[in-house]
Amino acid sequence: MTVVSTKEFNTNQEKYFDMALDDEIYIQRGDCLFIVTRVNGHEKKYKEPDDDLRRAITMDEFLTGVKEDLREIFKNGKK
Repeated sequence: MTVVSTKEFNTNQEKYFDMALDDEIYIQRGDCLFIVTRVNGHEKKYKEPDDDLRRAITMDEFLTGVKEDLREIFKNGKK
């Protein structure tokens, strides 16, 4: 773990990005720490469909329900 100031990081970015290949680099700005670390690959991770997704309503079902609710609100004069 290496901690550097923002000024030091900006001055030597290439050096610290190279170091981040093997170690975490922490950049300190005031009370905050930012982490520069390597993440292998750029693969996107998707969750598998689960019971929540299978129980979900479709967009058409949602819009139908919203339209019915709006008609009811205007029919009853509620605000």
